[in-house]
Amino acid sequence: MQLSYHADYACRVLIYLATMKADRCSIQTISDAFKISENHLVKVVHKLGKLGFIITVRGNGGGIYLKTKPSEITIGDVIRSMEQNFDVVECFSQSNNTCPITPVCRLKSAIATARDAFLSSLDQVTLAEVTGNRKALGRIMELSKAGA
Repeated sequence: MQLSYHADYACRVLIYLATMKADRCSIQTISDAFKISENHLVKVVHKLGKLGFIITVRGNGGGIYLKTKPSEITIGDVIRSMEQNFDVVECFSQSNNTCPITPVCRLKSAIATARDAFLSSLDQVTLAEVTGNRKALGRIMELSKAGA
């Protein structure tokens, strides 16, 4: 199973916000820190705002910041919210399934169990836990922004 860039970037935005602890920061700042497209981040930040993970403020003095404490955000919630679907194999999709053995195949059940275990595992991890080493994360992100 592979996560989309959208979900990956959403996690990075949240990690940055939780680590840097600035009142507000810009999309450009995060883009520079991770060396990823600002255009992609605009879409990710917009969705994170709509979903209630962050607050976005427009205009002079604006920026983005976490809406809740990092300990209240689970990575499972973030991934579920940002991924389009979890149709790991064709037979998961009722509308696009053309596999003739679906009615008798047990692979779908095994993969569904594995997918559910993956998401359940991420439900046990908070943003606070993945940013537990804030000092080191902050140093790396600052060095990255500086172009080192």
